[in-house]
Amino acid sequence: MRVLIVEDEHELAETLAEGLREEGMVCAIAHDGARALEMTAATDYDVLVLDRELPTVSGDAVCRTLNTTGHPARILMLTAAGTLTDLVDGLALGADDYLAKPFSYLELVARLRALKRRTTNNAPTVLTRHGVRLDTVRRQAERDGRPLRLTPKELGVLEILMTADGAPVTARNLLDELWDPHHDPATTTVKVTVHHLRRKLGDPPLIETDPGFGYRL
Repeated sequence: MRVLIVEDEHELAETLAEGLREEGMVCAIAHDGARALEMTAATDYDVLVLDRELPTVSGDAVCRTLNTTGHPARILMLTAAGTLTDLVDGLALGADDYLAKPFSYLELVARLRALKRRTTNNAPTVLTRHGVRLDTVRRQAERDGRPLRLTPKELGVLEILMTADGAPVTARNLLDELWDPHHDPATTTVKVTVHHLRRKLGDPPLIETDPGFGYRL
């Protein structure tokens, strides 16, 4: 999941991004509304965590612009106020959800995952392929009934490969989806993650390397 955090409180933004990356999400940060509009014009984020009170361009204006231009991202709006009027105003602007500060980090994660599911046109939340079962909501996987202890990145790679249903997925695709779109394509990050995932999946091997094309399940 690609998330853009639009928050002018630098410490809060960095803390949120660090935590969401641990959850396997790809996070970018914009500290003002103008920068957020620049970044959304260049990248199709899945979800925006958007503060209403922003410098240069307000969160309300960002939300209105994205809805007018048809950007596909879902919007979770943050505000220091939590009145019913604020909720109604935020949703009227086109926000998909609303969270008042201070908020629970676990609630934020749950709402982000729920918004992501709404962008996938009711895609199944449990994937099964070749004896592997992956619950994309609970973030739990097993093979032939044996629980798999996977890291968030390993779970992400597994989900993408299972969703591809046998089609090859390039290392570049995996980098863009699970790490950072600007990550050095020469890095061995994907190769190492796939190696560990293969080992944890066990025998017989499930992940094939297709030279020149990528990885397939």
